[in-house]
Amino acid sequence: MSETRKLAAILVADIVGFSRLAGADEERTLARVRGLRSDLIDPAIAAHHGRIVKRTGDGAIIEFRSVVDAVRCAIEVQTGLIERNFGLPPERRIEYRVGVHLGDVVEESDGDLMGDGVNIAARLEGIAQPGAICLSEDAYRQVKQRLDLKVSDLGPIELKNIAEPIHVYALEVGQPAEAKPAPSAIATAKPGPPAPRASNSSSRWRALAAVAALLFIAVAGGWTLLGGRLMKSAHAAHLSIVVLPFANLSGDPAQDYFADGITENLTTELSRIKDSFVIARNTAFTYKGKNVDAKEIGKELGVRYLLEGSVERDQNRVRVNAQLIDAESGAHLWADRFEEDVADLFKVQDQVVARLAGSLGYQFIKAEAAKGAHSTNPDGNDLAMRGWALLYDMARFSNKENAHAARTLFEQALALDPDNAMAIAGNADTYLREYNYGWGGSGTDYDVKILGQLDRAIALAPNYDPSYLFKSFYLSSSHRPDEAVSAANAGLAINPNNPLLYRARADPEISLGRFDEARSDLLQAIRLSPRDPLMAVLHTMLGDIEIAAGRPEAAIVEYRKAFDGGDHTYWIYANLAASYALLGKMDEAKPLVAETLRVNPSFTIKWFREHVPYHFPTRDEGLRKAGFAEQ
Repeated sequence: MSETRKLAAILVADIVGFSRLAGADEERTLARVRGLRSDLIDPAIAAHHGRIVKRTGDGAIIEFRSVVDAVRCAIEVQTGLIERNFGLPPERRIEYRVGVHLGDVVEESDGDLMGDGVNIAARLEGIAQPGAICLSEDAYRQVKQRLDLKVSDLGPIELKNIAEPIHVYALEVGQPAEAKPAPSAIATAKPGPPAPRASNSSSRWRALAAVAALLFIAVAGGWTLLGGRLMKSAHAAHLSIVVLPFANLSGDPAQDYFADGITENLTTELSRIKDSFVIARNTAFTYKGKNVDAKEIGKELGVRYLLEGSVERDQNRVRVNAQLIDAESGAHLWADRFEEDVADLFKVQDQVVARLAGSLGYQFIKAEAAKGAHSTNPDGNDLAMRGWALLYDMARFSNKENAHAARTLFEQALALDPDNAMAIAGNADTYLREYNYGWGGSGTDYDVKILGQLDRAIALAPNYDPSYLFKSFYLSSSHRPDEAVSAANAGLAINPNNPLLYRARADPEISLGRFDEARSDLLQAIRLSPRDPLMAVLHTMLGDIEIAAGRPEAAIVEYRKAFDGGDHTYWIYANLAASYALLGKMDEAKPLVAETLRVNPSFTIKWFREHVPYHFPTRDEGLRKAGFAEQ
């Protein structure tokens, strides 16, 4: 077996007291660890360019390009764990110890690492306190000018089986480097508006360590403490919230779409609050119809607040109940009830958002809601929401008949109200799906059907971000990547919490070869919607980045995640076939070629190039090796 010697930044981590945790409740502990890996740890490693050398049961050995990347990743993970452990008793907390070293390692031909560089990192991890990060002097020298955390100089320490003592520094995550305010200054603070907060991530995490930071909330013209308690988590810095699916109390399951529409619109409007972090609609809807515990959801999604409610509609009236819950304590902070004529449906929605924003002390720009894509014709709105309900049916996401049924509803809505931007954008989306899946005829002018309609929707409702989303998707699919990036950027300027807009921007970034930017956008989409039913699509795109970079083994890992997550479209079969063929594994590739052609008999390499947002030589080479026809 061949080997290569090199200098590398090595991070070693494991869970404190894992055997005890597993012994107390093995099934729950393993489920929590898997969730942490998929939602926090693995995305952080990828975002900071790490490579998992091996998993060691409850821990891992990870190689990074630089110590800076390794330490940033460790801080992100440890900070995320502080959030997720907040409020849990000590015996239920999952805490990691981390060691980081810069040193000489030997890389085997299979990618495994050995040598003193790995051994020292492992020994550093062993002496770290729970939640802390221990650095060797060689590693600390690389990052000491970049840290704003408390650093403890532990001095030279003799580590087991290491010949010479190692000078060790410990980073205490959550403890800022600067001095804390004097207690007397806090005690005498007078109520008033919150001080301006920096938007960068280090300032956000410093908020975790503010021992007595006060967040004042504007209510009824005065200033009061939220629930009479001090804020103790990172969510004091920003509004972090999930809007759970509103319950349909009408007694008619056919009215579910109406309650779902209220939920979705509330999510969209709350996302426009400056510096907010709003969990995406797709993740929120995985809780639909389930008995939920506010504290558990808050920990799982990393949010401070939950908004839940119900909708009851009869012939002429709609009643909406909404309540705001503190996920830390489960306490109900705010509740209200609205009853309006059906014709004033969106007035009800705007009232809920405005009152909620006011109770949280955020200056919500009410004019934005007034500029939304809401028609004054209730029948047109009703039809448009029915169409969107069909398009959001994930089980039939790529179904031709489903898209055409939605188109009929949008066209009926537009016959009643030609200026309903929500229906115009929905109608354009049906043509976008037709274009992407090859359902349409050769005579269709998709620039007119898609771009034409979306530009009109944007002119009518400039703040309705789905129009920018579909515009970006189409421009990317029709090989106009620079314009696609611009469209996605315009949408993100309106709604920075829409995970689909990050996914949309990643498409043209991959086409332009900006793989790091694309990966960053995809990971942000995952953070905003960690339980997204469309997670499989994100893994497909991460696989595309890997195959473009000439790493078919890594691409297969991502494509398999996508397949397991429900992506059974022709392109997942084709991508897997190409990846296996690049590795010379033709026995695995051939059945996937047959499956691709079964799902899409029109598939050729030329057809694929024309109907996907991006293509690159490595995948084309793999498709040829797999045996696909050129045209």
